[in-house]
Amino acid sequence: MKAWRVLVFCLVVSLGILGCDKIPFLKSLTSKPRSASHSRGGTPPVGETVVARVGNFYITAKEFNKEVENYNVLVTAQGVPQNKLDTRDKKISYLRNEIVRKYILYQEALDRGIDKKPEVIKDVERSKVNIVVSELLKEELDKIQVSSQEVEDFYNQNKELLREPEQRRISEIVTTTEDEAKQVYIELLRGGDFAALARQYSKSDSASKGGDLGFIELELDPKKRVKPDKFYEVAFSPTLEEGNISSIFKLPEGYYIIKVTTIKKPEPKALSELWNNIKNLILFEKQQKAIADLAGRLAGEIQVEVYEGKVE
Repeated sequence: MKAWRVLVFCLVVSLGILGCDKIPFLKSLTSKPRSASHSRGGTPPVGETVVARVGNFYITAKEFNKEVENYNVLVTAQGVPQNKLDTRDKKISYLRNEIVRKYILYQEALDRGIDKKPEVIKDVERSKVNIVVSELLKEELDKIQVSSQEVEDFYNQNKELLREPEQRRISEIVTTTEDEAKQVYIELLRGGDFAALARQYSKSDSASKGGDLGFIELELDPKKRVKPDKFYEVAFSPTLEEGNISSIFKLPEGYYIIKVTTIKKPEPKALSELWNNIKNLILFEKQQKAIADLAGRLAGEIQVEVYEGKVE
C-alpha cells in the first residue's frame, strides 16, 4: 500500500511538472483516439460551446469557466492571487494541462472499472449528498433579501456600538529608578517641557521623539496590547485629561510618567461607510435562521435516530 501511494505521488508530481504532452503514455493517449469500446462519454451537447473533447467526453465553455472560477477562488484564499487564471493564455494552458489531463485519467479509471469499486461508490454518494445539500441551501438562501430600511434600523439602534474608539496621543518618560522619576516629576511640576525632559532622562526607545508614542486606543483584548495593562489603565483614566500628566507608576521596564497630548473623542461612523458591512451581517443572520428553521421543520417530518453510544 505504501509503495502504491509513492507511485501515485510520483505520477502526480510528474504530471504537474511536465504537462500531459511530455509524458509518453499520456502523449499516446492524446495523439491516438481510443476505440469506441473504451469511450464512455456522451454525444456533443446541443446549443453549447465545446472547448475540448477527450475521447467522447465533451468539455463545454460553461463547465470550463466554472473550473476557472473555482481555481481562482482557491488561489485567492491561499494567499497567492498572482496565480489566478486571468489571461487567455493561462486559461488555455490550464485547459490543456489540467482539465484535459483529468479527463484522460478519468477515462482510464472507467476502463479499469474503478468506478465500480464499493468504496468509490460510497465516496461518490457522499459527495453527491454534499453537492445536493449545497444546492438546496443555495436555493433557499437566494430567496433572502435585506432591505434598505433594515440596514438603517440596525444602524440607528446600534449607533453607540458603532462608534470609533477613543484615541489618545500619549507621551512617556521611563526612568530606571524611582528617584530619577521623582526628579523629572518635580521639573514637570515647575513647568518643564515634557519632550525635552524625555529626551534627557527617558531610557525608552521613544526618547528620541520626545517620548511621543503617537495615537493609541484602548485595546479591549489584553493579548493584543503592546504595553502592560497598568499602562492602559493610567493612559485612559477618565481623570487624566488632555494636557495633563500622570503620577509616577511602576512597570517591569521602569518608572513611568505619561502625558496625554491630545484626545480624539469617539465619533459614530457614517452609515454610508458601514452600509455593506451591516447589510452582510443582517444577511448572514437571516440566512443562519433560515437554515435552522428549515432543518427544524424537516426534522419533525423525518424519523431521525442518533446512536451516541456507538460514537468512539
